[in-house]
Amino acid sequence: MPVASPRPLYAVIGAVVIVIVILAALYAGGALRPQAPVQYLGSPSGYEAFVPNGQTVNYNGQTDPVGDLILSNGTTLHDVIWNGQYASTIINNHNQIVQLNGQFVGQTDPINNQPYVPLQDLYVIKGQVPVEQATINGQTYYVIEANKINPADIAGFYTYDKWVSNFVAAMNTPGTYAAGIPGNSPVYDWTNITGTLVYQTGLYEGHGVGGGSGELLIEPNGPIISYGVIPSPQGSALSNFTAPYKVYNPSS
Repeated sequence: MPVASPRPLYAVIGAVVIVIVILAALYAGGALRPQAPVQYLGSPSGYEAFVPNGQTVNYNGQTDPVGDLILSNGTTLHDVIWNGQYASTIINNHNQIVQLNGQFVGQTDPINNQPYVPLQDLYVIKGQVPVEQATINGQTYYVIEANKINPADIAGFYTYDKWVSNFVAAMNTPGTYAAGIPGNSPVYDWTNITGTLVYQTGLYEGHGVGGGSGELLIEPNGPIISYGVIPSPQGSALSNFTAPYKVYNPSS
């Protein structure tokens, strides 16, 4: 009596193993996991900011930047992933700022004779931020679902790294406005960080970060914060900050 060949059984086992491997890979990448509900953080009329820290993580097959999310009320969330549109742009922008910091910090501003300071990029969202939670390799993250944000509501900036929280607070302070300065402004001579930054952001702009430099955030009763504008993203809903039409005159 002929003996049945075991090959069909081996083929079935092999196919099952392949399916299991594929399903495991999809689950690890997040494609088959139950999706956490999206929640919207921040104020509908406020400004929230993602601040990259230089780390990246693989999320759903994409390399995404990791950082903090500063909400319009001053709350800061750590371990935040930016997923979706502009993820690779943010990584590249941040790496360029870090590179220029390494090149120039410690050198001296030739106008006010003060040392250059480390700068930090941040990405401001006008309105609420769609966020969900995800666990990757045992670590829980907040994930910004950037594809759910109107591109017009996202813009990149950079300023002194210790002023980032103040920058976001100033944007959310009623009465704050942005202004530019002419090339012969006495602000360049100020022997403080505000004076240093108007020159330093222009220096960085000349080395490829350029989207705008020497801009000022002027609060009604607070300090004047100098900043630069990153060329992308540069959403039109934030044009009053990315391309201010007012000119600051210290004597006024």
